[in-house]
Amino acid sequence: MTSAFIVVEGLEGAGKSSVIQAIGRFLSEQGKSFICTREPGGTPMAEAIRECVKQQWESEEVTEQTELLLMYAARSQLVHNRIKPALLAGKYVIGDRHDLSSVAYQGGGRQVDLSKLAQLKQITLGDFAPDFTLYLDIEPSLGLQRARGRGELDRIELAGLAFFERARACYLAHVKEMPNAVTIDASQSMTEVENAVIKALRHWFKTWSSQ
Repeated sequence: MTSAFIVVEGLEGAGKSSVIQAIGRFLSEQGKSFICTREPGGTPMAEAIRECVKQQWESEEVTEQTELLLMYAARSQLVHNRIKPALLAGKYVIGDRHDLSSVAYQGGGRQVDLSKLAQLKQITLGDFAPDFTLYLDIEPSLGLQRARGRGELDRIELAGLAFFERARACYLAHVKEMPNAVTIDASQSMTEVENAVIKALRHWFKTWSSQ
């Protein structure tokens, strides 16, 4: 196993940043070269799109369709310009979100027809998918409380509790159907979460390397 795409998913406040750092330490201990990416973002153009998606637009409404298209435009830039080249160079990629975030947030939260997401995914990504996904599960109310503790919330974080409850339900339903995905209880202490993540990674490594 010379390279792999590992994705960390979860609602706001689930602790993705800390988990990504823990995964980086684990890969370093294994002697693996890696890069970290985030969505939306990760390239100059994708970061510009991120600003469009995240900021509050006082003078106009950001439609569900616009948000969805921007997400996939940013994802396409990131996958084709950073993730695939890194994988081809033999590096691991740790992703802060990927396509499952759109399924949960735009599909579940915004209630966009999932068939539209599937079409966009096929157009922009084809069959490209993560090798392993870690979903950090947390009650939306607790996650938002943590997010507020970080400071001012962005446009998506202000979507409301019902939005995040729908997103969480969508996450849980889809992760169950993904063979290379693990759910981690993110309501635990960060030490417990990181220990659970590393345990899951070690198990995945053994399974992956034997294929």
